[in-house]
Amino acid sequence: MNEKGTKRREWVKTAAIIFLSVMLVLTFFSNTIMNYSLPEVAAQYVQSGTITAKIRGTGAVESGDPYEVKTKLTGRTIESVQVKAGDTVQKGDVLFVLQEGEESEDLTAAKDKLELAEITYELALKKAQAAFLTGGLSEEVYHNMQAGVTTSYTEYYNRMLAAEAKIDEYEKRADEIANKIKDVTNLKDNLGYDVPNTTAEEQAYNAAKAEYDKRNAEIELRKQDLKTNQEELYAAEKLIRDYNLGLIDPTVSGSDITEDDIAEARKKVEILPNLIKDIGYNISSLEKALEPYKAEMDKKKADLDNKTENKGSINALTRELGNWQKEQAANEAKLKEAQEARDQIVKEIGIEMGGEGIDLSTPRKELEDARKAVQKLEGELVGGVVEAPISGIISSVSVVAGNKTSDEAGAKVLAVMQPEGKGFTLSFSVTNEQAKRVAVGDRAELVNAWQYDDVTVTLASIKPDKNEPGQKKLLTFDVTGSVTAGQTLNLSVGQKSANYDCLVPNSAVREDNNGKFILIVETKPSPLGNRYYASRVDVEVIASDDKLSAVNGALEGYEFVITTSTAPVEAGQLVRLAEN
Repeated sequence: MNEKGTKRREWVKTAAIIFLSVMLVLTFFSNTIMNYSLPEVAAQYVQSGTITAKIRGTGAVESGDPYEVKTKLTGRTIESVQVKAGDTVQKGDVLFVLQEGEESEDLTAAKDKLELAEITYELALKKAQAAFLTGGLSEEVYHNMQAGVTTSYTEYYNRMLAAEAKIDEYEKRADEIANKIKDVTNLKDNLGYDVPNTTAEEQAYNAAKAEYDKRNAEIELRKQDLKTNQEELYAAEKLIRDYNLGLIDPTVSGSDITEDDIAEARKKVEILPNLIKDIGYNISSLEKALEPYKAEMDKKKADLDNKTENKGSINALTRELGNWQKEQAANEAKLKEAQEARDQIVKEIGIEMGGEGIDLSTPRKELEDARKAVQKLEGELVGGVVEAPISGIISSVSVVAGNKTSDEAGAKVLAVMQPEGKGFTLSFSVTNEQAKRVAVGDRAELVNAWQYDDVTVTLASIKPDKNEPGQKKLLTFDVTGSVTAGQTLNLSVGQKSANYDCLVPNSAVREDNNGKFILIVETKPSPLGNRYYASRVDVEVIASDDKLSAVNGALEGYEFVITTSTAPVEAGQLVRLAEN
């Protein structure tokens, strides 16, 4: 009995020990166990430094002034295409070879017109022969008409009217010039010609100008000093930024940058802003002090101009009078030529026309034109090519061998060319906020710029995007260099480097209906150790680049900002820190 009681007590004692041991383990490791159920976050401290706010975009290169290649040869089959997109051609180079064509409606009509012109000319010739045989036309005039030198009464009359009109034109102009010469002469005589002595005024002006130039030169020197210091500050800020981002490492063997260079750059960033500000104040003071010297110089110049005005007016009138006299002589020569031409026409009428007016020149010309038209159309049917109308680069080819030209002359585009010496353009859309960061004239950088040695891209215009006019802007760039239409380029364009107090990784910036914010890690002590939880801070992003964003908000500058997490995290939620 006692033995059984003893065994029961030992079992109870053992169970109690085990229970207490488990409770003790759970108590000590409860913090660890709970931590494994919390989201794990990575975080880093807010930092200061420099960033460059860049806008990135991709666009296709387009011809700035495309030229469409067409042909007047209609209904022709293309036998072969001699070029492809990207080829450089010179004016006159063969682009397309055409097969021989069939007789067109235009050629048939041209042949009909030629037949009618031949009949009309034969009838006019027979009429002239009849007039000659009946004595109504002199032998000299008849032979002149056959040779094509005789003119009809109608044509003589038209030539006479034209000659008389020319004479009237030059006579009218002669009267206008004579009146101008009279007016200018009277003005010159009434003005007088007292040449003033301007020695004293010239000396006073030169002295005032010398004093102004001396003080202005001092301002220019200070401006150059300002520019030099600004450039040194920009270079130092860039060096520190690259160092902070790990782009350069002075400890690496063979590095061009040393720790001393970094220290010197930090010193410049600390000193130069105040120095630049002082130089700016000095320039403003000097420019204000220059104003009375500028006013004095302008006054002396006005005094000199006023005293020389009379002399200048006389010289101007003299030059004007000489110009009118030259025009008068030229007009008189033209008038004489017109009168001689009129007299020659009168003489030709008396010599060449002996009887009724018979016109052979008109039907003869119509016959010649009809023959040329038929020859031209027949020539177009044999072979035929389409040549480059200008020098440039082939942007695209719209047809292949076997296609036909259009049924209407010049209606079909066979190829598009980029004219030699003309530039290209490229466009892409950005938000209105991004558009505020750039200005016309900004130079864009190309991604993988080493592939484009001689390509230059410059922002040419900023206009509302037609697809989203209230939300976006269309940036259009001028592109020069070795590119072709249709080629895709990746660009970045934006502001110069600037220094900011609060920089966070782009992954740390979040956004909801209330705006943009970041989550920072806050610490709360507990009996079992420190607890960590996420706290929201509303921010405004004022600039950003590929990695960092500059923010404004209720920040002291030493906050631990959450960048990534293993699960979604909200403000107030407990988190555990990732082990570094």
